[in-house]
Amino acid sequence: MNATLVAIVLSLFSAVAYAAAAVAQERLAARNTDTGALRLLGDTAWWWSVALNASAALLHVAALKYGPLTLVQPLGALTLVAAVPLGARVAGRRVSAVEWRGTALTLIGLAALLVTASGPAPDDVLTVPEALAVAGATAVLIGGLSRPGARPGLRHATASGFASGVASALTQTVTVAATDRSDSLLSAQVIVVTLLVAAFAAGGLLLSQTAYQGGLGAPLAVVTLANPVAASVIGLSLLGERLEGGPTGVLLAFVGAAIAAWGVVTLSRSAPAPAPVADDDHPVAAVLALEPGSAAYEPSLLPQQPNPGHLTAH
Repeated sequence: MNATLVAIVLSLFSAVAYAAAAVAQERLAARNTDTGALRLLGDTAWWWSVALNASAALLHVAALKYGPLTLVQPLGALTLVAAVPLGARVAGRRVSAVEWRGTALTLIGLAALLVTASGPAPDDVLTVPEALAVAGATAVLIGGLSRPGARPGLRHATASGFASGVASALTQTVTVAATDRSDSLLSAQVIVVTLLVAAFAAGGLLLSQTAYQGGLGAPLAVVTLANPVAASVIGLSLLGERLEGGPTGVLLAFVGAAIAAWGVVTLSRSAPAPAPVADDDHPVAAVLALEPGSAAYEPSLLPQQPNPGHLTAH
C-alpha cells in the first residue's frame, strides 16, 4: 500500500481517538475548575482520557513512520472534524449548518495541503545537538507563554500546541532512527530524544488540560493550529522536507492552510458548550455508549441543552 495512504488512514483513526479524549478532558475540567494538576492523578475520569490520548498517540507515531511532518501534522485538524458529530451526539442535537460549513472548509484546505505535502516516507532525523537546540528553544517559548497574566487559556493552548508539535517531530526521529536506520534502541540518540518526547508530550497534555478550563472552543482552535506550525517548521528547516510543485505548490499549500484554518476557527466557535456529565466515573464510556437501543443507553443521562457559544467536543 502507498506510504502516503497509510499515513492518511492512520492519522484519521488517531484524530477520532484524540477527539474522544478531548471530550473527556473538557468535561473533567468543567466540573473541576479549582482542581490542581496533581489531584487529577487520583481521578478515574482523567485516566480514561489519558488512555484515549495514549491510543491516539500510538496511531500518530505509526503515521509518522509513513508520512512526513508536513503531511501528518496538518491532518491533526481532523480531530476537530471528528469532534463535530461526537459533540452533537453527546448534546442530543443535530449538526448545525455552521458546523457543516466549518467541516467542509477544513476538509477542502487539508485536501490542498495533501497535494503539496505528499512526499516520500521520512528518512532524515534530528541529531542530538539539533534535538537539544529545538527542545531548549521550545522550553523557553513555553515558559514565556505560561507566565501569569491575562488570557491564560489561549496562551496555555498555544504552548500545548507547540509542545505537541515538537514532540511529534522528535518522535519521528526516534521512529526512523530505530527502524529504517537500524540504530540500537539503547543508542545515545534514541535515548535522549525519547526522554525529550516524554517531557514534551506530558507537558502538552497538562497544558491542554488547564487551557480547557475556560471553555473548549478558542483554546482548541489554537492548539489545532499551533501544533502543525511547530512541526512543519522543524520538518522544512531541519529534516529536509519540501513541498511538491515548486512555487505553485507553495502557493497552493498556503491557500490550503488558510482555508483549513478558517474551517478550524469556524468549528471551534460554532457549537454549544457541554452540560455536566451524568456519569462522573466514566465520562468517556458515557460519550461513546449513548446509543438508543443499546444496553448502556439511558435517556436520563443525556445532557440538557447547553448554552450556545462554545464547542462541545475536541
